[in-house]
Amino acid sequence: MNERILRVLEYNKIVEQLTKQAATSLGKELASFLNPATDLATVKVLQQETDEAGLVERLNLSIPLGGISDIRASVKRSVIGGVLNTSECLDIANTIYGGRQVKDFIEKLEEDVPILRALVQRITPLRELERRVKSCIDDHGHVMDSASEKLRGIRSRIRTCESRVRDKLDDYLKTKSNMLSDALITIRNDRYVLPVKQEYRGSVGGIVHDQSASGQTLFMEPKAVVDVNNQLQEARASETQEIERILRDLSAQIAGAETFLLENTTVLAKIDFMFARAKLGKQMKAAMPKMNDQGLIKMKQARHPLIPEDEVVANDIEIGESFTSIVITGPNTGGKTVTLKMVGLCTLMAQSGLQIPAFDGCELAVFEQVFADIGDEQSIEQNLSTFSSHMTNIVNIMKHVDDKTLVLFDELGAGTDPQEGAALAMAILDEVVSRNARVIATTHYPELKAYGYNRKNVINASVEFNVETLQPTYRLLIGVPGRSNAFEISKRLGLNESIIEHAKDHIGVDSKSVENMIASLEQSQVQAEKDYEEAHQILLASEKLRDDLQKEWRQFAEKRETLYKKAEEKAEKALERARDEAEKIIDEIRSMKSADNLKEHEWIKAKKMLEEAKPNLSSKKNKEYPHEAKQAKKELHPGDEIKLLTVNQQGTVLEKISEEEYLVQVGIMKVKVKRGDLMALKKQKQVTDKPLAMVKGSSYHVSPELDLRGERYEDALLCLEKYIDDALLAGYPKVSIIHGKGTGALRSGVKEFVKKHPRIKDSHQGAMGEGGRGVTIIELQ
Repeated sequence: MNERILRVLEYNKIVEQLTKQAATSLGKELASFLNPATDLATVKVLQQETDEAGLVERLNLSIPLGGISDIRASVKRSVIGGVLNTSECLDIANTIYGGRQVKDFIEKLEEDVPILRALVQRITPLRELERRVKSCIDDHGHVMDSASEKLRGIRSRIRTCESRVRDKLDDYLKTKSNMLSDALITIRNDRYVLPVKQEYRGSVGGIVHDQSASGQTLFMEPKAVVDVNNQLQEARASETQEIERILRDLSAQIAGAETFLLENTTVLAKIDFMFARAKLGKQMKAAMPKMNDQGLIKMKQARHPLIPEDEVVANDIEIGESFTSIVITGPNTGGKTVTLKMVGLCTLMAQSGLQIPAFDGCELAVFEQVFADIGDEQSIEQNLSTFSSHMTNIVNIMKHVDDKTLVLFDELGAGTDPQEGAALAMAILDEVVSRNARVIATTHYPELKAYGYNRKNVINASVEFNVETLQPTYRLLIGVPGRSNAFEISKRLGLNESIIEHAKDHIGVDSKSVENMIASLEQSQVQAEKDYEEAHQILLASEKLRDDLQKEWRQFAEKRETLYKKAEEKAEKALERARDEAEKIIDEIRSMKSADNLKEHEWIKAKKMLEEAKPNLSSKKNKEYPHEAKQAKKELHPGDEIKLLTVNQQGTVLEKISEEEYLVQVGIMKVKVKRGDLMALKKQKQVTDKPLAMVKGSSYHVSPELDLRGERYEDALLCLEKYIDDALLAGYPKVSIIHGKGTGALRSGVKEFVKKHPRIKDSHQGAMGEGGRGVTIIELQ
């Protein structure tokens, strides 16, 4: 992108905002050099990086980037043999520590962040180098005594010498205080001295290092402390040499880790840059756009990024599918130029990996070039020089326009004769459209109002104006050209109506027709928006009714399943009793068979006992449906009124599926039932209406297990929520959720979901034969 386009669209202001979001100097540097990419694959990767960092931001987690510095210059200086100072060494140690903190933070995340995980794998901890620096230099940048045994000894000698010097000078303060200007010990030329009065110079004796401005006070080093001061200076010189040796050793170790340190710095800079982009998106309440290279732009409720949220007006805009060009016409009421800049700036932001201030689901194209001819032409001072300046820019644009470019024209053709300007504007638009570029142009020429109706890939648009308040609403109306509001405004301001009518007589018939057509279009659009709102409300009510019906059906299915379970338990107990009785009878028969005197009547008695051991189950059919045998013989036909015995409700036969099964309508439900569960009623009627809903049976294509492995975190939870609803509707008492072991993110998500769901009774981890930690077993109510 050329520098002029970035300046015209105020891209630099976005860069400034982004730079402020970076936490380190490394991230700020990357942000300051931000430029739009022109390759689709690159842009998609940038958007994915921002989205991953945004996921962490949405969880209100703060990545620890504190203490990280730009250490590249220090590392490179150490490589060429330079000795780093204590501050540089400390910055390197702190950056090593900061990198390790970032690495631990990312690795502990349960969310799916593959790009961040891959980045931190490149960070080398370098614990030993950090420990070595921190053991030598404290947090204030001072070399500690523990840096080496030799330094410890030297500093011990320094303290001893300083103590001896002070002791000797203290004696002078006590015995010769009258000779001193002040009773204190001071330092000159790194040596301890006393402030001696000029007249007592000979009495004190020693070396004069300095004197006061008046010359009345001499700062003298008495002879008694000269030797000790000399020893102190020698010790301090040794200390300096040892510190330099320690720093040289640290610098050499840092030089040896050059590759790892520079790689750590590169990774940390990129991570900070990613999170800066995410923070800016969060601040703007932005969304990640879907990117394409087909020139398609679709944005819902898009806002200009640089206008405050409480002032900006959001607009829907679409280009590239049904039409490739938009011509925004109408008077200079404000909003047209803002729309141009909003589309251009959002495009540049998206190609830079930034999210855009619009609703989720927005889509933007990657262009190789974005051209704009936008200036302050909304002034009565337009003249030939202004026109020439803009035409020069347009000529340069026309040299590069193709199907991979976005072109923005503001007040195209302005600054010259209206008729010539309008004709020139249409010719320029025709040429750009013929090259299949994406074009958005604004103009106040009335001749261009019909332009969109005569061109295949062009559509008109306008910025809405409220005549009642005499203010623009800044709402973009796609498909409706702008119309003049001069008469309405004049009337509202109190101009005599006869003058307005007289003015209308001077307007040609064609102009009146166009204005009437535009007014009709505006009314149609307003009505369409009202109709859409009503339809949306009806849709919401329908969805609520559907949810209520599904809830009722789930409750019915659960109650039915409970009854079936109780019946099974009763049958099982009866069978168990029958088995015990049969065992007793068999044992008795065996004992009777072993006896030689077995009588006939005893065999008959044993047979009777075996028959009586049959389970005494209450026959559901015989007990509840006394007419079943009779009903089974009578064939039913579509339209026959029946009674569904299982729920004691009346309904209508819709279709005969087989000899033993029918499709019937009971209320709003359409269900398949067996013939034995139906009782024909005398009255019959024909089916005239289609059924309202289809209720699926308890085993309708619902698997008893759900495999979430490989799914994104959010998608997996959506699938889980739908699956639990289906399982409840199917009447399952228990289901298995396969989430795998992995990082544990999906397992934690399933666990949180289970806690919050009102229809889940209990859950536990799968047993050894059920998948172990990779499976969660859920019991449904």
